[in-house]
Amino acid sequence: MAATIAAVTPYLKEVYRGKIIKQLNDEIVALKRITRSSAGVTNETNGKYVTFPIHTRRNSGVGSRLENEPLPVPGQQGHAAARVALKYGYGGLQITGQAISLSDTDTKAFAQAISTEVNGLKDDVKKDMNRQVYGSGNGAIGVVSVADTGSNIVEVADAKLFQLDERVDIVTLPATVAVADRIVTDIDLATNIVTLSGAVFNSSVGQIVTRQGSGPDSVAGNREITGLAGFVGTGDVYNIAVSAEPEWKSVIFDNSGTPRALSEGLMTQMVDEIRTRGGKTTLILQSLGVRRSYANLLTQTRSSVNTQEFTGGFKGLAFTTDGENGEIPVIADVDAPQGKQHFLNEDTITYFRDRDWDWMDRDGNMWKQVRDTNGDYDAYYARLVEYHELGCNRRNSNGRIDDLIES
Repeated sequence: MAATIAAVTPYLKEVYRGKIIKQLNDEIVALKRITRSSAGVTNETNGKYVTFPIHTRRNSGVGSRLENEPLPVPGQQGHAAARVALKYGYGGLQITGQAISLSDTDTKAFAQAISTEVNGLKDDVKKDMNRQVYGSGNGAIGVVSVADTGSNIVEVADAKLFQLDERVDIVTLPATVAVADRIVTDIDLATNIVTLSGAVFNSSVGQIVTRQGSGPDSVAGNREITGLAGFVGTGDVYNIAVSAEPEWKSVIFDNSGTPRALSEGLMTQMVDEIRTRGGKTTLILQSLGVRRSYANLLTQTRSSVNTQEFTGGFKGLAFTTDGENGEIPVIADVDAPQGKQHFLNEDTITYFRDRDWDWMDRDGNMWKQVRDTNGDYDAYYARLVEYHELGCNRRNSNGRIDDLIES
């Protein structure tokens, strides 16, 4: 929907005074941590791909012998190549000429309509990418937890990632759009119920709700980046099969779906398991509820619990281990999934992109006049774009604890 005169009215000085107070949470903790390690992409004959090798086997030509015995059969290192097509992210805005004219000077407006929309879109695409960092790539904003018949509501396991006025689809996995292009009209975080526009529909347990058009394709696969739910796991990913490369899987501690209390012993065991596989945990990411559980755990064994500031300006608690791991940052993220702790080796994770989010301006102008079959309009649109993918070259250096009780 275009930004009209009515849409920018709250910014005009003749109506209000003072600064625009943001009502939205723009935290992007995971995205900031992971994009510290970024790389360009390779150009292949069939398009742009992320290509990186992984080391999967040691040289088997090692052994001890007595005098004059045959020496070990020579061996070699084992490698596999991950090759994944880039994903394409977009964001668009549209604004009328009248709105621009009525808010283009300091005497008329707090914030120019254009700069408000442009800066807001930049924040919005980064916020959505922070959500994608935790996903599998299938586009899920929420997962249907209760089936409903002949209703406009969707009951999901966690509604915190939904936004009002967001256009969404309900998708039956692997790739069937069951309900298309609805608008989110209400979000109840207490009950995890999301209300959608349009005619009534049926929903079933296990369906996912995605941004309109961003769900998986039956042929091409996922449209969103491969996030933590994709590569911190035990299934196939990046075109490498676990059956062929048994080391190609992460350390996962679950409790068969039954929530259990967090313990330092469980966390230590996870760090040790990753260390046994040759990895080093550099970051623990968790939801706010799991962070509270961890803080409560610390108060039982320590006289005080202090928030620390880590490299890069990130603040959180610390998990102390022996050996080279030392103190591991334990950081909470509002977008992190409930009941989980991600134990990450950030050195194994790379955010691949051709360049940072930028405006589509191949013709030299980011602003395009709105036109359709009815004619030209006094309105203009612009689009942001980034070609990207998240890659991990050592899955077994990363792990996850599931089924944790949130405080």
